[in-house]
Amino acid sequence: MEQEMWKRENEEILERYELSMERVRAMRSETSVAAPFYDYFQKTAEFIGQIEILAERIGTGCLAEASLEELQELNRKLYEDVAGAAYAESYACPETAVRQLGEGYGQLLSFLCTEIRGMIVWAYERRLTDLTVVTELFIEIYNAFEEGVPELSVLKEIVYWYISDYCDVWIPDRVREQLDPELSFARDIICKADLSDVRYLYAFGEYITENELEMSRFLSKLPEEEIEAMASTFTEGYRMGFVNAGIDLSRKKTVNIRYSLGFERMVRAAIEQFAKMGLESIIYREARHSINRRAQGNPGYGSTSFSKQYFFDHREDSALYLDSRLVERRLSVLKAAYEEYKELAAVHAGPAVIEIFGEQPFLPGSSPAALKLSKKQQELNVRYGSASGQIVNTYIPGDERSFTIIAYPIPEIGEQFPEIFAETVKLNTLDYHLYQELQQKLIDALDQGEAVYIEGMGSNRTALTVCLGSLTDPKKETLFENCVADVNIPVGEVFTSPRLTGTNGILHVSEVYLNELKYLDLELRFEDGRITDYSCRNFASREENRAYIKTNILFNHETLPLGEFAIGTNTTAYMAAKKYDIGPRLPILIAEKMGPHFAVGDTCYSWSEETPTCNPDGKRIAAKDNECSILRKEDVSKAYFNCHTDITIPYDELGCIRVMRKDGSTCSIIENGRFVLPGTEALNEPFDA
Repeated sequence: MEQEMWKRENEEILERYELSMERVRAMRSETSVAAPFYDYFQKTAEFIGQIEILAERIGTGCLAEASLEELQELNRKLYEDVAGAAYAESYACPETAVRQLGEGYGQLLSFLCTEIRGMIVWAYERRLTDLTVVTELFIEIYNAFEEGVPELSVLKEIVYWYISDYCDVWIPDRVREQLDPELSFARDIICKADLSDVRYLYAFGEYITENELEMSRFLSKLPEEEIEAMASTFTEGYRMGFVNAGIDLSRKKTVNIRYSLGFERMVRAAIEQFAKMGLESIIYREARHSINRRAQGNPGYGSTSFSKQYFFDHREDSALYLDSRLVERRLSVLKAAYEEYKELAAVHAGPAVIEIFGEQPFLPGSSPAALKLSKKQQELNVRYGSASGQIVNTYIPGDERSFTIIAYPIPEIGEQFPEIFAETVKLNTLDYHLYQELQQKLIDALDQGEAVYIEGMGSNRTALTVCLGSLTDPKKETLFENCVADVNIPVGEVFTSPRLTGTNGILHVSEVYLNELKYLDLELRFEDGRITDYSCRNFASREENRAYIKTNILFNHETLPLGEFAIGTNTTAYMAAKKYDIGPRLPILIAEKMGPHFAVGDTCYSWSEETPTCNPDGKRIAAKDNECSILRKEDVSKAYFNCHTDITIPYDELGCIRVMRKDGSTCSIIENGRFVLPGTEALNEPFDA
C-alpha cells in the first residue's frame, strides 16, 4: 500500500522533480554566483546530484544486488562531509558557514544544508515530493544570488514561506507515519530481509557504523530462544502496563516500536509477538523536516549519530522562521491531520521503545554562531508544545494508552560488550516479586511521612526537603507506586507526585547524562516545588551554562515543578555499572533505578490522573496530582509542560534519605549510601558481593 501511495504521488510530481534536477545540473557549469557563495552552491549542487543518481538506482532496484563493499562505500560518500571531524569543516557547521559566508547568511545557508541532508532518506523511500520541494527551495535561494548578494530579509522570506506553504504536507504526513500501519517501509525490511546478511542495514538509508553492523552480527549468533525471550520481556512488559493501569488493550490495534538499527532480529520477534496480542506494529523514522524535528528528542528509529555536535548546533534552527502566525498555522494543520486520521488514532496503543547505551558521553561544544530562539520564540515554542499536546490527547487520550521502555548496550561500550550485554539481559529479568516485597516495606515507611529529607555526602551539595501528599484512608490508599518491571524495565523504584508547597532546597549532581547530553556540577534550586535557580559547569560563562540548562532541561520554560520523587532500588544495576565502569554511559532508564531521582516537569500520571491505579497490595495511588496538574480542571493549558526529565543522585553521593513524620520523629531509609530500613537490608547485598 505504501509504495502504491508514493507511486501515485510520484507520478503527479515527476515533471517538477525532473525540471528541478535539470536546473541543479545546469548550476554546476555556471559561474553567475560570486565568491564566497560560489563554492557553497557548487558543493551543494553536487550533493543533490548524488541524490538524483541514488534515487534512480533505488528506483531500478540495482542496489539490491550490490555487494557489502559497494553499499559501504555509497554510505560513506553520502555522509562523509558531515561525519566525525569532517563536520567542523563543512557548511553544515554554523561556525564554519559564518566564517566563510558571513553573519546571517552563514546561519541561513547552514540551515539549508540540514534540510537538504534529509534528501538521503527520502531517496531511499522514493518520496519524490519531498525531494522536489527541497530542491526547489535550493534553486530559489540560488536564483536570489545570481544578480548579486541579496538582502538577508529576502532569503528569510523565502525560507519562511517554504516552511509555511509545505507544513500542510509535512505535518499530516508525519501524523500518518505515526498512526498508519500501511506505511510499512521499515517494517517490510525488518520482516522480509535476510537478517543474517548485514547488507540489509543499508536499505534504510541511515548512517551505518560498526555499532549497527556488530550489533546485527551479535544478535544473529544468539539462539532463537534467547531472541524470543528478550522480545517477550519487552512485549509482555507492554501488555502488563495496560493490565496494571486497568486499560482494555483489546480495543487497540496498533503499537509504535522505536529502536536503533542493528536490533532487527529482536524487533522482528517483537512484531510477531505483538501481532499475537492483536497489535500491528508501526515503525517510523526520526523526523527530517525542520518543521517536524524536536529540539530535545526526536522519536523514531535511527542509527548512531554521524555527529552529535551537528544535531546540537541545529536544535534551534526554527529561530530562522518561528513566529506567532506560523504557530497558529501549525496547530491548525495538526488538528486537521488528527481529525483526518482520527479512526487510526483511536486504536493506537502507544510506544514500545528499545533504548541503547554505550556511546561516548557527549559534551557539546559552545557554538555562538548556531541559531538561538529569542525569548519571544521560546514562549511561542512552549505554547505550541502545550497546545499540540492537548490536540494529541484529544485523539489519543492519555488514560487509554500506555508504553514500555527497555535498554541494551551497543558495541561502542567497549571490549567487554558481550559480558555487559549478558549482564543487561539479567538486569532486565530480575525477580520482580522479590523487589515488589522489598519496595513495599519502603512504601509502608514513606506513607507515614509528611515529607522526605534528602542530603548528599562528600562533594554532593544536595539538601532538599520533598513534601508528600496526604492519605484520606491509609488502609486503602498509598502515596507511592510500587514499580516493578512492566512499562519501565528493569525493576525497581518507588515513586510519587510530591506536594509542591513546602518542597525546598538544592538538588546537586556532580556528573550526569540526560537526553544524550552531559552535565557537570548540575545544581537546581527549588522553592515551593518550583525551580528558581540553576547552574552547571559545562561552559566558561554563567550565561552559557544557564542557557544550556534552560534549553535542554527546562525546555525553554521559565520554571518547572518537581513532578516526581522516587527511590531507586536496583543496587544490582549500580554495582554492574561500577564493575564495568559504565555509569556515565547508562541511560536514565537504568540510572534512575540506582539512587533517588527527581523529575522536573510533568508528573508520571499526566493526562491519566483520573484513571485508578493500584499497587500489587490493592491500595490505590492517591498522589497522582500536584498543584500544577490539578489546574487541568480549570485551564488545561496551565496544567502540563510536556516534558519530564529524571535526575538521579548515585548511592555513593547519597548521605541520607529520612522520612519526616507529623509528630516530629524521623525514619531513616538510607544512611551513607546504604539501605538501613529494617526489612530492606537485602538491597545492600550487591554492595557486599
